[in-house]
Order: sequence, then structure tokens, then C-alpha cells
Amino acid sequence: MHAVEPGTTDPTRDDPALAPLLEHDARIARLGARVRILSGLAWPVEQELHFLERWRAGRVEMPAPPTAPVDHAGTIEALDAIMRKLDRGHPVGDWLYRTAWSYRVAALMLSAVGTPRFTECSTLLYGHPSTHYRSQDTTTLDSAVKMLEITDQLIDARFIPEVPYDIPAPLFAARLRERIEPFFSDDPVEVVLDPQLASKAAAGSKVIRLRADALFSALDLDQLLEHEAYIHSLTMLNGKRQPWLRCLGTGAPRTTRTQEGLATFAEIITGAMDINRLRRLALRVLRLEEALAGADFIEVFRAFLAAGQSDVESYRSTVRIFRGGDVRGRVCFTKDGAYLEGLLLVTAFIKRALHENRADTLRLLFCGRVALGDLVALSACHDSGLVAPAHYVPPWARYPERVLATLAFSTAAQSLRLDAFTLDRFSEHEEETMDEAPWAAPAPL
Repeated sequence: MHAVEPGTTDPTRDDPALAPLLEHDARIARLGARVRILSGLAWPVEQELHFLERWRAGRVEMPAPPTAPVDHAGTIEALDAIMRKLDRGHPVGDWLYRTAWSYRVAALMLSAVGTPRFTECSTLLYGHPSTHYRSQDTTTLDSAVKMLEITDQLIDARFIPEVPYDIPAPLFAARLRERIEPFFSDDPVEVVLDPQLASKAAAGSKVIRLRADALFSALDLDQLLEHEAYIHSLTMLNGKRQPWLRCLGTGAPRTTRTQEGLATFAEIITGAMDINRLRRLALRVLRLEEALAGADFIEVFRAFLAAGQSDVESYRSTVRIFRGGDVRGRVCFTKDGAYLEGLLLVTAFIKRALHENRADTLRLLFCGRVALGDLVALSACHDSGLVAPAHYVPPWARYPERVLATLAFSTAAQSLRLDAFTLDRFSEHEEETMDEAPWAAPAPL
């Protein structure tokens, strides 16, 4: 049972149906903690060293990562029992059902590593690059292609300056600590080095892990600060601070698209995103689509190389797609498509919320690990006291009018045809203006 702190409102007094739902919420949170997705799919670091050594020596070799399905039968059975008891007619009951369902699908996915069922489950959780939603005319794949076309127009790939990755992990960790310690004033968040971490960084509520042998760039500092610390760690901490709903602090798989989209949006709205990283997000969608269509690990790796990535970056990008899958293709982990899709959805949501004068909804994005579809129901829960306000809010989100100004300008600027401009033609616009108002010209002598 939940202990009610003095001076706080007990929402169960006005809604007797909440008491059993809160018990189910606590059980789902405990069961969800058993379903560890990324750690269960990680490839050993030694695999990278072996592959790149062979590649550089001209002896390309298909990697053979360990495939270890995890038996989650007991967890699935327990989740099924809870789902049968939940009242989906109640907004909290429906939210819990969706949360339990996503943990169930993730458990099924981990038990089907290396098989087509793995990709089916992954697609349910993270989407598919070619999915057509009823409300939209384009797919994530279409958006990725468009993103690359736009960045090609903005700057020729040959002239994108190479970013130096020359900051060793211990020094980078120290700089990151200096930035986050004053912000998380009530909940210390550690920055630790992990020699076995497959990605460069990963964030939890209490720890941000950095790959111990990685080299970082100056640009990485702001990106990791906004993405990992001010979104992933922040939303998890705020969720764990919630007095009633435990699942807000667990990071259910169904929230991934929103969380990654929000974290990527944070990079863009703060200016932390650079054009190289933006292109990488789009490239991952294209490569994922190719892998789903049958391209194998080597083909996808070569495609990343051809797009300008280093062999190390190309390997790690390819691993992200094939972890848990089949290196021969078609069986893939689709999470890398969630970043761009989530970014587009979060951007549209924030635009709509601010357009409808619902800045309060923007703050609900940070109350815990949530999906966009949760926010209407959680708004009513916030009013009743069931959901507490976010304890931490990213600096950029504290002033919605600034966000709105940036979004309004970017939307208006899209009306200009960049392909019609060249540097030597800008004076033509002044000439056109003068021609249209001859009466403003000085009289001839």
C-alpha cells in the first residue's frame, strides 16, 4: 500500500477503483524489471576488435555473435494474469494494460532471438521504417530520404568538416560531471566508465555510463548532456519520484519512441545537434530498411562506409541493427528507426500542444517515462494528484514561448526554395524590389 504523506491529497478517496489498479501497477513494475532488453542483446566488445582487425587486413569475415534466447515464460504468464484483471475502461487501467502488453511483447522478443518472431516483436515496440499510419501520407523511410536530400542541399557531404574525436573517456566523464552535478541537486547521478559497454553512452536514473575505451568530441558533450542526462536520466528520476504510479519510473518498452524522439528533439531545440549526427539518424533508417529486405551484415557495413562513416562507426551502427537478429539479413532489431520517427512525432505533438495553448502538456512529457498517447489521460491524473509535477525540467522546456518561436520560424522558413538561391543572385531581390517601385528612385539629372 502507498503511504500518504501529510498535507498531500489521496486520489483513491474520490476513485475507489484506483486502489486495486495501484496494486497492479506495482506488480507490473516489478515484473518489468526482469525484462532487460539492451543488455540481453549486446555483442561482446571482443567481437568488434576481431571483425575490424580482419577487415583492415583484407580478410572480411561475417561476425558470429552469440545468440542466447532468454526464457521469460514465467514473466509472460504473470503479465497475462494481470492483464486479464485490468479494467481498460478506466484511464489508468488502460494505461497499465498497454504498459504490461509492451513488457509482454519485449519478453517474447527476447525469447525469440535470431528468429523472424524477434523482428515481429521489435516492430510492434519500435515501429518499421515503411509503416504507413492512417493520419500520415509519408513513412519514416520517406522522411529519412528527405532528410538526406535536404542536408545534401544545405552542404555538400565533401565539405562537412571532420569532427575530431580526441577526448579520452576519463577526461570527458569529468567534464560531463561538472555539467550535471549542479542540475540534479537532489538526486546524485554518477558518470562511470564501462569497458564492456557496446554503445558510447547509456543513461539510467542514477548512472550515466560511458564506454571506457571510446574517444569523444567536443560536440559530444552538449549532445550527451541534452540527450542522456536531461532527458533519459531526468525522466527516469522524475518517474521514480512519483508518489503513486510506479510504472512511470520503469521505462516500459512502449515509451521508447517518445523517449528517443524527445531526447533527439532536445538536441535540436538547444542547438546541440550537428549535421553529421542528423545524417547518421537518417542513414540508420535506410540501412535498417535494407537489412529488413535481406541485406546481410557485410553489405550494411559497406553501405555505412560508402556514406562516409569510419570503419569503427560503421561497425557499431551495423551492430545496432543486427543485435538479436540474424547477420544474414531480414531478422533485425528495429529500434534505430525509432529515433527519427519519434523525433517527427514529438515535434508534431509539441507544435500542436503549443498551438492549442497547452503548455501544461509539454511539462507532462517529463513527469516520468511516458508515451505521447499517455498524456491526455495523465493530464486528468495530474489534476487529481495521482501524477505529481516533474521535479526536474530541462532548461529549454521551462519557457515554452521560446520553443514555440523556434518551431514557428523553422516552419515559416520551409516556404523558401533553397534550390532557387545562389550566392551571386541575392542582389537580384533588391533589384526586383526597386523595379516594382520606380517612383522611389531619384529623379534623373
